[in-house]
Amino acid sequence: MKFKDTGSKDFAPAPEGTHEAWCIGVIDIGTQTGQHQGQPTSRHKVVVSWELPTALMDNGKPFIVSKFYTTSLSEKATLRKDLESWRGRPFTKEELLGFDAKNIIGKPCLVNITHGETGKAKVLAVMSIPKGMQLPPQQNPSTFFSMERGEFDEEVFNKIGKGLQDMIRKSPEYAAATGNVETTEF
Repeated sequence: MKFKDTGSKDFAPAPEGTHEAWCIGVIDIGTQTGQHQGQPTSRHKVVVSWELPTALMDNGKPFIVSKFYTTSLSEKATLRKDLESWRGRPFTKEELLGFDAKNIIGKPCLVNITHGETGKAKVLAVMSIPKGMQLPPQQNPSTFFSMERGEFDEEVFNKIGKGLQDMIRKSPEYAAATGNVETTEF
């Protein structure tokens, strides 16, 4: 048996273009392993999600798009570039010592979306909204999940989608926060 990406024929991706958005989620998924240019990597990741209040699915609900980031604010980090573009200004030295991820929850922005080779929506850029621009109200509840000491919330974890829960469970941060260790080897 061989596995392959067949795409999702019954799932419509968010439309391409620049869209008004509300940040509705910041989910700490812990340290994830992977490969970059043939070398193994291990990086702490976070998923940021946005609701697109003016881009609606067939059921009338707004599309939701997400982007995975390494939790770094180094000069070349994508997270830093997107946050500075969104805020409309660079980080101060003090902010670079520890920017609270909760600050972006419930904040408006513009997101630029394109479709990848598989047809999935991909967030290319996050930008500040023009002064005076009003967005329709946020419809979905905001979610913030962190595994930092004292912040782990089992109730919030249980509301996260199963795919992200599975990723989180494999992280050392989850093991430290809960005492549970789950490993899967292939």
